[in-house]
Amino acid sequence: MSHRPERANYTRRQKGTAAEQAASLYLSSRGYIIRECNWRCRSGELDIIAEYEEGIVFIEVRSRSGAGVHGTPEESVDERKIRQVRNTAQVYLHMQGLHEAVISFDVIAVQLNRDLSIASLRHIREAF
Repeated sequence: MSHRPERANYTRRQKGTAAEQAASLYLSSRGYIIRECNWRCRSGELDIIAEYEEGIVFIEVRSRSGAGVHGTPEESVDERKIRQVRNTAQVYLHMQGLHEAVISFDVIAVQLNRDLSIASLRHIREAF
């Protein structure tokens, strides 16, 4: 009889929250000012909106747990997701009156361990 360690069964939401919290802490430690987390409107959701170097940065947080069977977290940002983030960012900028803001779109890729601790975190600036 073999003994297998118990596998933690976390929900997608729990995994996403762990990754977004890690991303927020990482960004804050590097001088980003977090304006919003999980900002929503009809066109979608923006994971993190931050100020950095006199610009507004929209950060898409992607996470994976396990052995990378489904690729890296950043590989999951497809054309449909890019369009949705860009469109939602335009709504945010309009609603905030930030028509002349310098903007960029980053991706933070988080690899999670089974216990939701962070195995790795990669920040891809100006990803799209």
